[in-house]
Amino acid sequence: MRLIDTHTHLDFPDFDPDRTALLANARAAGVERMVVLGVYQNNWQRVWELVSSDPNLYAAFGLHPVYLDQHRPQHLQELGDWLSRLRGERQLCAVGEFGLDYYLPELDRERQQHWFEGQLQLAVDFNLPALLHVRRSHAAVIATLKRYKLQRGGIIHAFAGSVEEAREYHKLGFKLGLGGAATWPQALRLHKVLPQLALESLVLETDAPDMAPAMFAGLRNSPEHLPHIAVALAQIIGITPQRLAEVSTHNACELFGWTQGSHLGAGFS
Repeated sequence: MRLIDTHTHLDFPDFDPDRTALLANARAAGVERMVVLGVYQNNWQRVWELVSSDPNLYAAFGLHPVYLDQHRPQHLQELGDWLSRLRGERQLCAVGEFGLDYYLPELDRERQQHWFEGQLQLAVDFNLPALLHVRRSHAAVIATLKRYKLQRGGIIHAFAGSVEEAREYHKLGFKLGLGGAATWPQALRLHKVLPQLALESLVLETDAPDMAPAMFAGLRNSPEHLPHIAVALAQIIGITPQRLAEVSTHNACELFGWTQGSHLGAGFS
């Protein structure tokens, strides 16, 4: 299988002891490209330095709602400055991670909405996909996306919504990120939803180091686990792992504007 991990946090210190070996192991397992997402202003430089060291890593920059108290008014302008400075760079692929989190009660929804809309506007201005964190907030996210109408859509990270919500996202040009959460036996509702999702909407992700799949319970998540996640998800969806690998890779390449035929010696069939 040839795979793309569309959502990682490989810059996190969790990976400092063995990042080089991890990347080599992931590639040996068929994970040929990985997206690393910034989540607050202080880690954007670290993210860019990491992806600049490896031609098969790609960067997205954003202001994550969980870090709401760390964001300052000037950070939205600084994010725009980063995107301006890197405009046209091959390894800049999206704005993200950002969105709305209604699960944590301490996160003020009005403030979240301000940051959400500001970053959606940047995605529009720079014509980039948006990589979105959406937790118990699908209605608000969909309503807001309908107002902004991103030309290049994006990805709903760790999708756990309904079939109806999936259809709304699809109409808005968004892919659905599937990863370790859906592999757990107790994810019964999601197991009923997955076979009903359009294959052209699906992309794969790990959220490494978080959201480890059931077969690696209690361990640090890693792009190395993506083939195992793909096998488990394919069984739930009712297709072969190879078919899921093919469609998810195609969908990711289409979203990010990547050539599927060949890339730096690592081809996609």
